[in-house]
Amino acid sequence: MGDQTFSFEKNVETALGDTQLRANFEYAMSTLYQKRKAVFADEAETERLREVGNAVRQRALSKLPELLEKLEKKCIENGIQVHWAETTDEANRIILKIMDDHRATRMVKGKSMVSEEMHLNKFLEEHGKEVMETDLGEYIIQLAGETPSHIIVPAVHKNKDQIAKLFHEKIPGAPYTEKVEELNALARKTLREKFQHADIGLSGVNMAVAETGTLCLVENEGNGRMCTTVPPVHVAVMGLEKVVEKLSDVPPVLRLLTGSATGQIITTYFNMITTPRKPGEKDGPEEVHLVILDNGRSAILKDPELRQTLQCIRCGTCLNHCPVYTRIGGHAYGFVYPGPIGKILTPQMEGLEKTGGIISASSLCNACEEVCPVKIPIPELIRRLRNESYDSKGSVPGHGYKWNLPEVLVWKAWALVNRYPRLNELAMKVGGLFGDRFPKIGPLKQWTRVRTTPRLARHSLHELVKTEGVDHE
Repeated sequence: MGDQTFSFEKNVETALGDTQLRANFEYAMSTLYQKRKAVFADEAETERLREVGNAVRQRALSKLPELLEKLEKKCIENGIQVHWAETTDEANRIILKIMDDHRATRMVKGKSMVSEEMHLNKFLEEHGKEVMETDLGEYIIQLAGETPSHIIVPAVHKNKDQIAKLFHEKIPGAPYTEKVEELNALARKTLREKFQHADIGLSGVNMAVAETGTLCLVENEGNGRMCTTVPPVHVAVMGLEKVVEKLSDVPPVLRLLTGSATGQIITTYFNMITTPRKPGEKDGPEEVHLVILDNGRSAILKDPELRQTLQCIRCGTCLNHCPVYTRIGGHAYGFVYPGPIGKILTPQMEGLEKTGGIISASSLCNACEEVCPVKIPIPELIRRLRNESYDSKGSVPGHGYKWNLPEVLVWKAWALVNRYPRLNELAMKVGGLFGDRFPKIGPLKQWTRVRTTPRLARHSLHELVKTEGVDHE
């Protein structure tokens, strides 16, 4: 995913033509939507909580370099080894070296979007390592040879029947069954064996507390706790923006994250990792490593407006409420982060020229902004990036890639027509006479292929008023 041959338009066409995919998403998104609505039923209290979440994230970003240094210092004091990576390739090589230093060949992984961003599994497998996803959704798509289609629910695009067939075909000796309990048991049996023999466990980080050097991990299945306690070495990977300043910042963000992501007051497991195993303790890893990844984030941080992108807590609720995402799914976007948050994050990481097409896939209905738990103004940032795609002097990499003379002339003509009343009157008359033909020629033909063709009135309001003899002075 995410290579130069990516075609968003073709992906969308394929997704819209897949009736099973659309049915799967309609059911799943409706369920997630209703769960969030139930857990945030008090609008006034929800808005107050969102204000707190926004303040926590903005404060952390405003002093991010200072907090990262503090986090590193506290982690080292706690016995956690800290590694810095500017690029995904550098992060991958750090993790490979940790494995090689321990002569490790088998890794079990908890859910981590940053590891997806790094394409870590592919990298390690190319270097002879065995990597097993242990989150059930991630395990399903790993068996299918796919990437996540959702930030929170990786296999949301598959239904029970599809998973049953997949398990039967991919898990040796697995009988065909469509019973959810039996499918879970099949996965559990396979994964428990991997936990027992893994050399290294890897996890993501939902929040890293600078005040205490604590790594917070949110999960529902217990696999994250197994990955971080059973193997002798635990490696945690995080984007550098995941820092919060104080331990007291964690409860409001956690409440917003779990309610927005899965419609829960709190998840089944909340892990707080501060040290490796201490003398006398019965479980836990002997070593803990933290890999902090930049991958373009520091450049995003420099822009006072676009830095709001980094407030994201990866809850995925903007996806669940987006009329575009809920119809085409995550794979159509072609990159790791889909939906509204992907539209503003991916172009800043990968460059507008390569990914700018996805920012056009928005109705700007504002649903994403209305539900964002940390109040990221996603529609405003989409508009900013759309402007950047036409601006040859913009600040985002790949800016100005859409600039072309005919389009510039069209918009200048539009501005001219709307500046002078006589020209506007003439344009309205021409539009009334020939407007029905315009959508059937040139680029407008493609635009109206999937939209209702606007009908232009034969007579303007001014003309109708005059005809009826109405005094409009």
